[in-house]
Amino acid sequence: DFCQAEGKKRPSENLGQVLFGERIEPSPYRFTFKNKETCKSVCTKTYDTSKPEDKQKLDFLKKSMLLNYQHHWIVDNMPVTWCYDVEDGQRFCNPGFPIGCYITEDGRPKDACVINSEFHEKDTFYIFNHVDIKIYYHVVENEALGARLVAAKLEPKSYKHTHPDNPDCSGVPMDISNKANGEVKIAYTYSVSFEEEKSIRWASRWDYILESMPHTHIQWFSIMNSLVIVLFLSGMVAMIMLRTLHKDIARYNQMDSTEDAQEEFGWKLVHGDIFRPPRKGMLLSVFLGSGTQILIMTFVTLFFACLGFLSPANRGALMTCAVVLWVLLGTPAGYVAARFYKSFGGEKWKTNVLLTSFLCPGIVFADFFIMNLILWGEGSSAAIPFGTLVAILALWFCISVPLTFIGAYFGFKKNAIEHPVRTNQIPRQIPEQSFYTKPLPGIIMGGILPFGCIFIQLFFILNSIWSHQMYYMFGFLFLVFIILVITCSEATILLCYFHLCAEDYHWQWRSFLTSGFTAVYFLIYAIHYFFSKLQITGTASTILYFGYTMIMVLIFFLFTG
Repeated sequence: DFCQAEGKKRPSENLGQVLFGERIEPSPYRFTFKNKETCKSVCTKTYDTSKPEDKQKLDFLKKSMLLNYQHHWIVDNMPVTWCYDVEDGQRFCNPGFPIGCYITEDGRPKDACVINSEFHEKDTFYIFNHVDIKIYYHVVENEALGARLVAAKLEPKSYKHTHPDNPDCSGVPMDISNKANGEVKIAYTYSVSFEEEKSIRWASRWDYILESMPHTHIQWFSIMNSLVIVLFLSGMVAMIMLRTLHKDIARYNQMDSTEDAQEEFGWKLVHGDIFRPPRKGMLLSVFLGSGTQILIMTFVTLFFACLGFLSPANRGALMTCAVVLWVLLGTPAGYVAARFYKSFGGEKWKTNVLLTSFLCPGIVFADFFIMNLILWGEGSSAAIPFGTLVAILALWFCISVPLTFIGAYFGFKKNAIEHPVRTNQIPRQIPEQSFYTKPLPGIIMGGILPFGCIFIQLFFILNSIWSHQMYYMFGFLFLVFIILVITCSEATILLCYFHLCAEDYHWQWRSFLTSGFTAVYFLIYAIHYFFSKLQITGTASTILYFGYTMIMVLIFFLFTG
């Protein structure tokens, strides 16, 4: 319940912003370039606590101050930042500023109340109803006369204006006692000044927000950590390939008589069963198709993000890019699913194509739709309008599905993948397995290494989704992505080799699930993050958090698998 802009058109958002729940509203604060204003009144809100609807609005304001809700303002596509000193003489720039703050009953200031010693009344809320805005500009010399805005900073202040019609912006702060009754008047005011800033170029005007987030040294540490894991795994794989396989093949080549060949051991014993089609081959081929689609989508999106096309300045660009790519990549999904299904000896090609185009996207869409219903029921602005839902369905049915069919057509037309050895008629008996080569322990162990590579990045990504921090380290993320792909592949190859040596030839599902199990660790981490980092209360919010997390987990499962 703040000041509203009268009769102004809302700016339109792109697909990515709509999906992420970003809505931009016009504001009643009007500036004219180089026109200094001091203590200009915007509007006055009056709350009469004896009226129930006014009391409800005031209670909501109090609750939002207690939970440290933030204003996010934009000037010329720049976030208006509030910069303040933190320890070690560093300045931290927050791309938002709090609505207000609260002093507890035992006189402890919470959150932003520490900035001013005048905030000292116990059990009292202080609302930031005045802002000092400073806009920095850079005069363009060589072009036609004009200037560009390069930064916008503000200082939130609190004043109890004695004459709201003619405010003077001085005196005591605006306090709202928790037990206050009667009439509460809050007058909103602002001051704005313009200052020339020659040192900031227009192209690099986002830097000062990013500089205040000192995470880069943690990043390098995590990258080194991941590279050590990769080197270790690569060494193991290379050693196995070179030593054992080389030795075995050399032994085969020098055999003259056939009677020596009877004494086979290890993985050579299962050559007659190794290409036996897996159980539930249909589902596996569908997962492989969807996984390929997500893998290519992630790779291309991150590649573009590295080149700087999807910086935070283009709001919602990342999400838009990912959705469009996913829709256009139906063809590889159909092709991969069809090739594998055919090589598994499957006959029901229509079912295969339909499942590839509808199973995984259908689960994601259903989850998303339920989350949207909850948002809609709560009356949240993040709820996606009906038109956008129809647009997403149209993209899926009219572009993605036909492309999947085209891919499947080419996949089924090609000859099935040729196997180098014939499969025996009678399945071989699998000997008793030790604890390590049983399916479950192997799968659980397989997911640990890839997760170890990504979990530090995961923290920053979750922060940027749930705590509204800027995420800009796409270079790091791309590196981690490549490392993750290598780690998943190598861990799976390694474990697959051990299983084959133990004469267990059910390797198809197991190799998919070995890396795919990383997603389970991701889920456990997300649950830990929920309880340790977020102060989310309320059933709806909790359901939303876990609903969106499940979408991410499913996508991640298909991608790693």
